Amino acid sequence: MNKAQLVEAIADKMGGRQQAAEAVDHVLDAIVRAVVAGERVSVTGFGSFEKVDRPARYARNPQTGERVRVKKTSVPRFRAGQGFKDLVSGSKKLPRGGEVAVKKAPKGSLTGGASATVKKAAAKKTTARKATAVAKKTAVKKTVAKKTTTAAAKKTTAAAKKTTAKKTTATAKKTAAKKAPAKKVTAKKAPAKKSTARKAPAKKATAR
Repeated sequence: MNKAQLVEAIADKMGGRQQAAEAVDHVLDAIVRAVVAGERVSVTGFGSFEKVDRPARYARNPQTGERVRVKKTSVPRFRAGQGFKDLVSGSKKLPRGGEVAVKKAPKGSLTGGASATVKKAAAKKTTARKATAVAKKTAVKKTVAKKTTTAAAKKTTAAAKKTTAKKTTATAKKTAAKKAPAKKVTAKKAPAKKSTARKAPAKKATAR
């Protein structure tokens, strides 16, 4: 069945071929846009559409057998719901008449099957990303703390060296001052003053 046949199949239920074609276009467009944006489109009982990233890998050309490197890419993936699987496998019969086959989600459908697996995987990825981000932040904080501590230690060491040098210099000056010999003060003796008084000559005794 192609798109035109799909439109014909639902034309009677949609009130005409034009309405059916528009409905199919809008549904497919909404699914494609959501998957391209990285969202997961889940239709209960039918299946889910999602975007999957494929890492770079090596493949083999089926025609030549040559080994070829394939670049990293993203591809769409469809996972059938449990209700869809049950109908295809025959474990559940298709409803008669105009009833919708995927109207209700049977037990064990997407909510507990493939959907749960996908949700768990997404949760694990999110948890791993958060843990990585926290580890990076912690490492950055530790590095900054180490740098700060080292700088503070260097400043403290330099200050201690300066203080020690000052103390040593002051002690050396005091020691030198104590050891220096005291200068002798030599007082010059004043010369004795010569007596300028002339002695009176002795008088000669004259005998009469």
